[in-house]
Amino acid sequence: MSSALPVKDLDLVLSASSEFLLRFSGARLFVTGGTGFIGSWLIQSLQRANDTLNSKIEMVVLSRDPDLARRRHPSMFTRQDTSLVMGDVATFKGNVGKLNLCIHAATDVGNLSKSDGPAQVFDDIVNGTRRMLDLAHASGVSRFMLTSSGAIYGVQPPDLALVPESYIGAPDCLQVNAAYGNGKRVAEWLACSHAAQSGFESCIARIFAIVGPGLPLHGPFAAGNFLRDAMAGNPIHIQGDGRPMRSYLYMADLCIWLLRILAIGAPGQAYNVGSEDAVSIEELAHRIVRSVGSSTPVHIQTPGIADVLAPRYVPDTTKARCDLGLEEYVPLDAALAKTLQWTRKNAEL
Repeated sequence: MSSALPVKDLDLVLSASSEFLLRFSGARLFVTGGTGFIGSWLIQSLQRANDTLNSKIEMVVLSRDPDLARRRHPSMFTRQDTSLVMGDVATFKGNVGKLNLCIHAATDVGNLSKSDGPAQVFDDIVNGTRRMLDLAHASGVSRFMLTSSGAIYGVQPPDLALVPESYIGAPDCLQVNAAYGNGKRVAEWLACSHAAQSGFESCIARIFAIVGPGLPLHGPFAAGNFLRDAMAGNPIHIQGDGRPMRSYLYMADLCIWLLRILAIGAPGQAYNVGSEDAVSIEELAHRIVRSVGSSTPVHIQTPGIADVLAPRYVPDTTKARCDLGLEEYVPLDAALAKTLQWTRKNAEL
């Protein structure tokens, strides 16, 4: 599968990222999760900056299997400005030299269904963050960004339309499958604590649902699974009642938000990263079907319960908008159309 992302989207990222590009031109950046959905967008955006703006940003990307990464993404990982180093986030001890920045975006959630899955997910998040913080300190990093998740809030009350950073809810520590959210909470604390002791600045991006070219079609992303089924002409099966509310930020917007947070986000602060435009899971499925131009049916597996508010997972992004001047650039229907267009050309169903 080709990994090249739409040039117009990459240029959109650069057009709204002047703070980062001015401050960190010539910087040396260490990236974890660089072969994943989010990481590949960030790397290609910065490679575009090097190509068109002479930003001279050097990227060092951690990968468990560099040879596989090069085969899957040859246009990304055969460039002089981007190098791969072999290792796992939790155990990597290589010397990567002097660094200016670190983006810890590794988000492998593992397999929670396995007997040791939840514990392994928790350990990978916590130990990986600790190791990357140690590396950042040893390498002289000035700014460190942790990509966290809206999962740190636990279950959003259905009568809370938008969850702000000040919400004090948390994942249930008695629920074994809450490993991801609990792990990210610990990771956030580690980032703030380590930065305070080591002298570099840390910032945290709590990412909610996202959509865009490169969206995995087989996995935990409902939008990707719906898109796969609609393109194949198969029925879309929604396991629940279709009422849960979500919102979806386009990937170019996400990159703008992450680079702005890394450039000027307040040290020791967390920012919600996502859209406030809430839609139900059922409505998302129907929008994807319309975007595909298909007659694919949408089947709801479980009847809804009358007079019960729908679950929500929607961020309040006032802090990012007001403090950092961020906004949404691509509305949902346009985001779905862009994702569909790229997927038709590049993805294997």
